[in-house]
Amino acid sequence: MTGEWVLLSYRLPREPSSPRVALWRRLKRYGIAQISDGLVALPADARTREQLEWAAEEVIEHDGTASVWLAHPASAAQERELATTMTDARAKEYLDVESAALHALEEPPAARRKALTALRRTYREVHRRDFFPPAERERAHTALRRLEELAAADTAPAPVTRATTQGLR
Repeated sequence: MTGEWVLLSYRLPREPSSPRVALWRRLKRYGIAQISDGLVALPADARTREQLEWAAEEVIEHDGTASVWLAHPASAAQERELATTMTDARAKEYLDVESAALHALEEPPAARRKALTALRRTYREVHRRDFFPPAERERAHTALRRLEELAAADTAPAPVTRATTQGLR
């Protein structure tokens, strides 16, 4: 048995191109699987259905046509193909986070903290659209933890030792 998916079928005028670009960016943020030109899918739940309904409204506001559908793939193989496409995309994003975190470990403390803030945000964004978690998610998480630990050590006060207290007498 296959799960339920929410689909957005849409068509936008070619000109002006800015609504097409804005829509594509929005759909990418949602983590969609593209089935064909003008047809995208997400695993169905209240959030994904609402997201694609908003996208459909945006298409219609820009003189396009759009409809949202609930569907079941005809076979488990079709569903696996959609899930694999989505998993592969998230895996690449997680590898990018891991790579950036490992690179930030070599940076000066201020740069590490700045990178950590940005990478936490990126990780959360990827995680939000991660419907079928790849193994790379744990690798990215581990690299972020290492960066967090190093950044925390950068800001920790120096331990009080006998040598530092001798001048206080």
